[in-house]
Formats: sequence, C-alpha cells, structure tokens
Amino acid sequence: MDAQYERMTKAPVPRLVLALAIPAIVSMMISNVYNLVDTAFVGTLGTSASGAVGVVFGFMAIIQAFGFMFGQGAGSIVSRSLGQQDRQRASIHATLGFVAAFASGLIISALCFFQVDRVVRLLGSTETIAPYAKVYISYILVAAPFMCSSFCLNNILRYEGKAALGTMGMAVGALLNMLGDFVFMSLLGMGISGAGLSTALSEFMSWCVLLGMFLRGRTSTHLGVGALKQARVNLLADIVATGFPSLLRQVLNSITTVLLNSCCAVYGDAAVAGMSIVSRVFFFAFSIALGIGQGFQPVAGFNFGAKKYRRVRTAFTFTVIASQAVIVVGTLVLLAFPESIIARFRDDPAVLEVGVRALRLQAVAMLALSLTVATEMLYQCTGHRGGATFLSGLRNGLLFIPLLLVLSNVRGLSGIQEAQPLSYVLSLPVTLPFIVRFFRNMPNEDE
Repeated sequence: MDAQYERMTKAPVPRLVLALAIPAIVSMMISNVYNLVDTAFVGTLGTSASGAVGVVFGFMAIIQAFGFMFGQGAGSIVSRSLGQQDRQRASIHATLGFVAAFASGLIISALCFFQVDRVVRLLGSTETIAPYAKVYISYILVAAPFMCSSFCLNNILRYEGKAALGTMGMAVGALLNMLGDFVFMSLLGMGISGAGLSTALSEFMSWCVLLGMFLRGRTSTHLGVGALKQARVNLLADIVATGFPSLLRQVLNSITTVLLNSCCAVYGDAAVAGMSIVSRVFFFAFSIALGIGQGFQPVAGFNFGAKKYRRVRTAFTFTVIASQAVIVVGTLVLLAFPESIIARFRDDPAVLEVGVRALRLQAVAMLALSLTVATEMLYQCTGHRGGATFLSGLRNGLLFIPLLLVLSNVRGLSGIQEAQPLSYVLSLPVTLPFIVRFFRNMPNEDE
C-alpha cells in the first residue's frame, strides 16, 4: 500500500499517466480489434447480419452503462480514499459496487429475456435484421450479469492505479472471443448463433480472471462478505451519484445508437450497416486518446484526494496535449483511406456510399474531442458530480439527439451523417467555461 501511494503521489506525472494509459489502451485496442473482427465475420453472413451487430451493440451499451456507473462511481471513491490512505473505506465501496453491478445485470436479463421481439424492435431492427438480432441478443442476455460486473471490476482496478491487471482480464475475454468466432462460425458453421455463443463464453471467462485478481490479493482493495456487511444504503447512493455521469453517458450512447439505427432504417439495411461500421471504426481510431484519458483519471483522483493539486493540473495539461496529438494522426489516417477502411468490413457499394462520407465527417470533428472528454473525466474522478453529469449529457444528449431529429428530417441521409460530427464541434465552446471554473476554484498550492 505504501509503495503504491508513493508511486501515485510522487512519480513524474507524464510518465505515470502514460504507464497507466498503456494497459487501458492495450485493453481497448484488443477489445476493438475483436469488435472489428466480429463485424468482419458476421459481415460474411450478409448486410442484414452486419446490421444486427450494430443493433445489438446498442443494447450491450446499456449493460456497459450500469457496469461503468458502479465501476466508476466506486472507483472514483476508491481512488480518493486510497489517496487519503483509507483502505477500509476503499474496500467497502469496491465490494458494494461489484455486488450492485452483478445484480443490475441479472435484473436487465430478467426484464428482457421474455421480451426479445419487442426489445430488438425498440433497438431499431428492420424486418430483415430482426431475425439475426434476436438470436444474437439471446446470448448477450445470458452473459449480462458477468458482462456488467466485469466492466465494474475493470474500472475499480484502473482507479486503483493497477490498470495492467484489468487489461489481463479484458484481453483474455477479447482473444477468446476472436477464437470463438473462428471456431463456432467458420469451422462449425453456426452463423450468428456462433457469434453470440462466442461472446457469452468469453465474457464469463473475462469475469473469472478479473474476480480472481481481487480474491488472490493482488489489489489494494479487497472484495468480501466482511466489507459487504459494513455497507450502508447511503454508501450505495454515494456510488450511484458519483457514477451517474457514466450511466448517463452510456445510456445516451445507447439511445443515440437506437435513434441512429431507426433513422437509417428508412433508407434500408445498407444505411444501418454503413453507419454501424463507421461507429466502430471511429471508436477504434479514438481509443488511444481515450486510453490516455483513462490513465489520467486515477492520477487525478488519487492526487486530488491526497491534496496534491499541482499534480492534478500537470496531469490534465499533459493529457489534453498527448491525446490531441494522437487524434491528429488518427484523423489524417481516416481522411486518407476511408474507402479502403469501410470496404474491409462490407464491400457493398451502397454501404460504401453511406459510410465513406460519414467517416470523413467524424474524422474531422474528432479534433474537438480531446479537451471535452478530458474535462468530463476531470470532473467525475474528483467527485464534482453536477458538472460531470452536465458534461456527460452534453455531447450525445443535449446536442446530438436534437440535431439528429432535425437534420434527418431537413437533409435526409446527409443530415444523419452530419448530426454527430456537429455535436462534437458544438460541445467544445460549452466545455471551456467548466475548465476555467474548476481550476479557479481548486487551491493553487498543495496541502
């Protein structure tokens, strides 16, 4: 514990942020490679199957939303508690977050299992996409408790400053998922069922690995019945309030995915598949910058709790600069090869027509994201709930949803392609006052 405290509060900030960012980046890259490989495997079944993956991706985002709420809510408190050298408080919140996340996954599964037809319709399935989506989502529902609590455990590890342990668990799941796709789909010919079975099994194995990290004592916090007995309703409320910005962000991501699919469905399966592919490619391109931000969160939270305010400032500045540099490179790559990138997943002229323009627009708009995302993370990891909640709902809620609804009616498919990039750009000027306010109110000197 002392060694970890010394590392988090005294190691050079840029080196520490990068050291914690690398495992997060590796984890996301592996996960995103899996998503892209899965998209490519399913793409061999046809355009409707490709659309089904995009539709169910919106539902998986809901599961992820609750995992992130409990994981980042508990993790933020864990990070600040460890900065104050209160290990017992950190363990109580970690245990409570894990149990709540698992229970949430069970509830989601129970509520949706016998309403699969209605669920896939609500997610934006067309008549031809729905049969594939129903099969795929059935496996996701079985895995929901493990998936939800895995996201929670991974976030707690990250906030402890032990992101490498979380990466191991997520990497095992992603690699098994890719292997499962090959075995179940290519060798056994199970089609979309093979993709769903592969995902469910890999999520369970990832959960086992992550939980084992805590049970074997490789973490600063400990999960156990003793810690759970000390938990109180107000502690759960504290976790939920702190993690609510993550829930809001993820739920809005899911809602916007559903709305996007519904708007695209008017223009056929090719439009749904094209925009789904763009979403995955975009997230892959942005994941390195996001990983740097995830390395920043435990550093900022830990040092804010330890009242090392200079290190918080240094970490924020470094994160914005480093992530912006990465985004510039990603933008240039996406602008140079949009046709080739989209064709890797579905070489359909109709899909290419939709996807290429959307990818170019999102690549340019990505340049506005480093400052806005870093500010969201800063507010949440330091426990500033109100600002974190507003910023989390800004881009995909207050801006994107109205823009999508208006532009899809005014400009048709072109408006659908333009709505999300425009929301990224408009969020930047709104975020700037929050940065000024935070650093003006935070003490200039360490205590």
